[in-house]
Amino acid sequence: MSGSGRLALCAFAATLMAAGALLPLVEPALWLLHAALMLAVVGGVGALARRVPLARTLTVALQGLAVLLMLTVVFASEQALIGVVPTPEVFAHFGRLLTEGGDDVGRYAIPAPATDGIRLMLIGGVLVIGLAVDAIAVTFRNAAPAGLPLLALYSVAAGLSGGAGGWLWFLLAAAGYLLLLLAEGRDRLSQWGRVFGGAPRTPGRFPSGPDASGGRAPVRTGRRIGVVALGVALVVPAALPALDGGLLAGTGGGNGSGAGGGGTISAVNPLISLQDNLNQPEDREALRYKTNAPDTQDMYLRIMALDKFDGTSWRFSQRGVEDVPDRLPGSPGLSPEVSTTEVRTNISAAGWYRQNYLPMPYPATQVDIEGRWRFEPAGRTLVGDRGQSTRGAQYEVSSLLVNPTREQLAAAPPAPSALRREYTEVPAVLPDMVKSTALDVTRGAANDYEKAVRLQDWFALDGGFTYNTEVDSGTGVTAITRFLRNKEGFCVHFSFSMAAMARTLGIPARVAVGFTPGTPQPDGSMSVGLRDAHAWPELYFEGVGWTRFEPTPSRGSAPDYTRQDVPSDGPSDVAGPDASTSAAPSAEPSATDSCPAQSRRLGECGAAAPGAALPPTDSGFPLSTVLWIVLGGLAVVALTLLPLLWRTRIRARRLGSGGRTPADATARTLAAWLEITDTAWDHGVPPDESRTPRKAAERIVRLGRLEGEAAEAVHRVAGAVEQVLYAPEPRPVTGLADDVRRVREGLDALADRWPRLRALLAPRSSVRVVWAASEHWASLTARWGPQRLSGATRAATTRWRPSRQRG
Repeated sequence: MSGSGRLALCAFAATLMAAGALLPLVEPALWLLHAALMLAVVGGVGALARRVPLARTLTVALQGLAVLLMLTVVFASEQALIGVVPTPEVFAHFGRLLTEGGDDVGRYAIPAPATDGIRLMLIGGVLVIGLAVDAIAVTFRNAAPAGLPLLALYSVAAGLSGGAGGWLWFLLAAAGYLLLLLAEGRDRLSQWGRVFGGAPRTPGRFPSGPDASGGRAPVRTGRRIGVVALGVALVVPAALPALDGGLLAGTGGGNGSGAGGGGTISAVNPLISLQDNLNQPEDREALRYKTNAPDTQDMYLRIMALDKFDGTSWRFSQRGVEDVPDRLPGSPGLSPEVSTTEVRTNISAAGWYRQNYLPMPYPATQVDIEGRWRFEPAGRTLVGDRGQSTRGAQYEVSSLLVNPTREQLAAAPPAPSALRREYTEVPAVLPDMVKSTALDVTRGAANDYEKAVRLQDWFALDGGFTYNTEVDSGTGVTAITRFLRNKEGFCVHFSFSMAAMARTLGIPARVAVGFTPGTPQPDGSMSVGLRDAHAWPELYFEGVGWTRFEPTPSRGSAPDYTRQDVPSDGPSDVAGPDASTSAAPSAEPSATDSCPAQSRRLGECGAAAPGAALPPTDSGFPLSTVLWIVLGGLAVVALTLLPLLWRTRIRARRLGSGGRTPADATARTLAAWLEITDTAWDHGVPPDESRTPRKAAERIVRLGRLEGEAAEAVHRVAGAVEQVLYAPEPRPVTGLADDVRRVREGLDALADRWPRLRALLAPRSSVRVVWAASEHWASLTARWGPQRLSGATRAATTRWRPSRQRG
């Protein structure tokens, strides 16, 4: 394979290897196969254009045109002229798809479904990057800058996926770039001939051939340098704690550091993604669990608690972590006098659900899970260490159902001073209206418990608030003021506003983030989807500990200790989760999804019974789309085979001419000679029109390394050409077609596999089509405006001819 062919193949491979970092973003991954096929066509167009050869800018332009035509056929065939030619409507449709794709990226959680907009962004982006890499590395012969578009592709993918599978995709992208650099280095070295590599290692033996003379030494050195650099890039970030959380780290900020039982964690605010989860067009099952709890209405799966309010947001404080003990320490503030029941819950996480914090009931007493998990005592949470996540995890949690009475909560003594000081802190910029509103709502309350219940009921029932997930999210003082004024928001607004108001009243408070209990399933399990994502306030009462409240209307359920009438439900079955419980999303909606949007805004939804919904009726791709894809694939194949088909047709015409007149015999002889000339050209021996037929035949035999019958056939046809051109009475010659066949077979037998395939599929002589077109254009120009045919135009018509080459 030629140096240009190796570079083009490496550019194709490097682009696909870098594009692999996009795979975690979208399911299914069929889009990458489509992108690979289209990228192969772009590379093929570039290879053909460079063989002509065309100007570099024209080569890139033709590749860009190929990208546009393929995207038109796949995404906008209905708007295109005859389904292929782009029109203004095509570009308008592209704009709409890109806008929809941008909206889908912000709407869906990762991995997102492969909507048309997202597919256009992915496939179009990969094609543009691939075109840039091919143009820089192959057309302009400078592979080093080609790493910039590859880096851009990887960086975008790593940023959107949060580094999912980080080191693997980085390794693939870097290996592709190194492959490209090595191919270019080898091509550059080959242009200098042999490279001296020192004396032979074995005495008495001398190297033979370019590789043996040391040509491989620089290549081996380049490989070693590349491997060492790649190893340093992978090992150093893992060895230096200061680099933790970079592109090679997992998502989230909950990675532990340090050995043994020490270290700290700092978390990314999960409220940023909570609103996106609530607004998912389709619910996806994230977790499934079975429990022996007598009632699942309090089985909130808690991920973490946000305990620091600085006026701009509620955040997770930096906390120390330790190894997970066999049994977790007792819940802080919980008195033995309060009734508790220990329950066991088996939980399975979906294979796509990736979270660094382990969802589990609160307060957990024991956790049985495999992997690198650390325990944070203050929040009683488990956090994954060094990229550990919940993806596909199966674990068992023992936890307490805390059942305080209203009397116990009302009689709770003051919290310890240190805890009270930390969890009642509010920023100085908190508007006075927050505290004044809290005082108005709780006026007449006898104790902190009554104040908490009145705050909950004011938000959920009496205050005129509306539940709406479309309201702009925010956790700062501005968002609180806007929420209290407009009285419209979702769980984030209700939870952090109640927690802030409780702190102004001297009640320790924080905000918990996790999931509501989910939807019962026929097998006795509970299905928890993305739309069950939730935030709620936790208030501290000495003797009871951190206690859940539910201020959000139509979400979850108010705890029994905050209600006068306590309903009773039957227990769910006790069982362990199946290994496949999270393999497929549930088709049934969450309990809260059965409530209409208007009723949800009015706060008229109660605890809805689990409803049965029909499964999705997705019939796959429309038939018309499949047909267009098939036709597009056939068109691509036909376009690739055009040079072969043209060459076959031309050979048949040249060797199949009939007629018995002397003029026919002359035309047949010249056509046979032209076929031999083009066959040699296809195999790497360019024509030289300055030579006589005899000298040209000697050159073809010498450069083509022909021997025997093939060499004799070349000389016989050359002699026949001299006869028809120079003899007064040319002698008739027979067997010209057989001689041409012998020459072609001789050249094929001496060629390696790749040159032979290139001569068949991409024959160099097919450039005669371009010559014929340029000559036809020149004749038309001369006919319609001979005075305009300047020297520059005439030069352009001959630019495609090969230079005279001396053999």
